[in-house]
Amino acid sequence: MSATGREPLAAPAAPAAPARWRSPLRTRPWLGSVVAAVLAWAATVYSGGGQGAGELLTAALAFSAFTVLVSLGQMLVISVGPGNADLSIPSTIALSGVAAMSVMDGRDAMLVPGLLAAMAVGVAVGLFNFGLIRLLRIAPIIATLAASLIVMSVAINLGRGLKVKPPALFSDLMAQRVLGIPLVALLALAVTLAVALMLEHTLLGRSIAALGQNRRAAQLAGLRVERTRLWAYLICAGLAGLTGALIAGFSGGNSLDQGQEYLLLSIAVVVIGGTAVAGGRPCVPGIWGAAMFMFLLVALLNAVGAGPGLRMLLTGSIIIAVIALASTRPGR
Repeated sequence: MSATGREPLAAPAAPAAPARWRSPLRTRPWLGSVVAAVLAWAATVYSGGGQGAGELLTAALAFSAFTVLVSLGQMLVISVGPGNADLSIPSTIALSGVAAMSVMDGRDAMLVPGLLAAMAVGVAVGLFNFGLIRLLRIAPIIATLAASLIVMSVAINLGRGLKVKPPALFSDLMAQRVLGIPLVALLALAVTLAVALMLEHTLLGRSIAALGQNRRAAQLAGLRVERTRLWAYLICAGLAGLTGALIAGFSGGNSLDQGQEYLLLSIAVVVIGGTAVAGGRPCVPGIWGAAMFMFLLVALLNAVGAGPGLRMLLTGSIIIAVIALASTRPGR
């Protein structure tokens, strides 16, 4: 009771804490994947008696680079709106690997034309995918899944089951390190920076975000909706084509199953990395964290002696759980 005999007025409520303090993952959706990758790396090193920490990190960077490249493209496709996903990535990787090795034909002088041929194959597949989606009005998931069967058939007929070795120069470059960092990881980092700049500072990048957030509003704002979707599918397939050539050079030749693991993996990395499943909110930094986490998770299971069946079971369960949890996150 105050001196005047009246009840004192309630003190004004304290201002709400900034959103970044209430929920860091809302402003930094990539943070969870990065923390998970660091913990997986530490657990793997610990299970190995503290040995080989540097070698493990180098291997993670090298193998994750391929995952990063295909996942960046998948991120763009998913970001243009619900229902968009490219399921033809594994077949595109297989066909582009065949095309690159066939054009190179073991000759160092044909290295650049081979890489360009692989990317051209990817762009052609992306154009075919979008044609099925736009002209025939087929759902993107069904269209790209059907396209993958056709693309794989072409790869089988073109490659005839033969494994063509890459040029010696290409193999040397894929094994090259710069200041201890694999060259392929530096290439993936350069592509990552290019995609990030595109999303932040170009009309195409802003259109992808706007289209994913609200298709109708994007149309009313005068954005070229279908052209934006076309570019997303073209870039995705082009990166898959480049990845196919790089994998062939890294592994000593093309193989029809060299892209098989990237079907679910690319989608999982996109979602784990913080990109909104409903579209409109790509998260470039999270791609690296999620890709490293997925590689280190398998390395950890190998280190503790898990058999192949158990590794596949645990890996698949974690992917499903994370995607299910990410799908329930409130949108912005």
